[in-house]
Amino acid sequence: MTIKPVKIGLLWHSARSGNLGVGALTLANIAIVRAVAEELELEPSFVIFGPRESTPPYLDEAVVPTYAISTKSMLSPWGCWKAIGGQDCVLDIAAGDSFADIYGIRRFAFQWVTKMIAIARGVPLVLSPQTIGPFERQPYVRLAQTVLNRASVVVARDPMSLEAVRKLAPKAHAALAVDVAFALPYEDNSSLRGQQRMRVGINVSALLLNEAECGSNRFGLSVDYGVLTRRLIADLLARGDVDVHLFTHCNHPNGGWDDDDAATDKIAAEFPAALRVPSFAGPSEAKSYISGLDFVVAGRMHACIAALSSGTPVVPIAYSRKFSGLFGMLDYKWMVPVAGTDTEAAVSFIHDCLERRDALAADSRRGLMRVEALLEVYRDELRRVLLNASGRSL
Repeated sequence: MTIKPVKIGLLWHSARSGNLGVGALTLANIAIVRAVAEELELEPSFVIFGPRESTPPYLDEAVVPTYAISTKSMLSPWGCWKAIGGQDCVLDIAAGDSFADIYGIRRFAFQWVTKMIAIARGVPLVLSPQTIGPFERQPYVRLAQTVLNRASVVVARDPMSLEAVRKLAPKAHAALAVDVAFALPYEDNSSLRGQQRMRVGINVSALLLNEAECGSNRFGLSVDYGVLTRRLIADLLARGDVDVHLFTHCNHPNGGWDDDDAATDKIAAEFPAALRVPSFAGPSEAKSYISGLDFVVAGRMHACIAALSSGTPVVPIAYSRKFSGLFGMLDYKWMVPVAGTDTEAAVSFIHDCLERRDALAADSRRGLMRVEALLEVYRDELRRVLLNASGRSL
């Protein structure tokens, strides 16, 4: 059979985001789609549709170019209307969790309008595995229903999101899969584990640290993240058999509230005996490094996914339902929950997890068996959409 080209738009992906979680979604989704397309004897070409970003790219933009979305490009008939309309299908990942009403009208408008352009142009729209919602206010509910009902498939990455889709749009074609970042390519450094000194990684989340230190606590955490992080580092350094690795997973070149670089520098200055890991060039580099650690505590969900999917025992510090949805689905219980645990109990729990890291690793392996089955659900949906987009059928 002749290899047939297929043009795929990657909506709300990024190859430049300082948030390596968004980058992990992008690189992993491309890897998944390439493999499915090859199996179907299709030759995919990709265009990323996302915000304009100035950070260096972590993939070759000559191979996968980026189309910058702006107000002007959305309104122009020669802008997004033409560019999105020229694709054979569109895979929209919404940066993982941006298709919701919690981020304000501007972000929702960008999300909704670009989705509706694909629908209006007759381009099959796939909502790739992501958090759906919450949608609790009008007109967000009605507008979200329009997209969900008219998408070729809506793929939730956790059961709570699937429930939200079925409640909002019961007739939508919906499926349950899992976060695609589990499939992020990386270099396996697991041979570095098990040395005489344990290598413990702590991902310092600027989001949680700044919330704790300003006292706003908008996520409703029952632990004080700043106290927890400092106490944990001090305890680990005092053991004498642990090297503490402080690493980032969300960096912004201009700094700001959500910049792990600044937060990690601050913590590293307080604990000079800890190793401040240089910021990673991209998500695969981050996962490769994490794969060589003996144990990880992380406040960024995709740092947790990088650890779990590379076999590194990890304790996530949860701050939203996306944590409980994902790790609950995998029967992975080793997590500091949003509420119900005080700081002292959380520190003790993490120390216990460190001593029981073989049990964490075993639960990770069982969870990854579930991950593979869930990723196959997504691959099945891609097979159907890509074949239809190329003029074939199953």
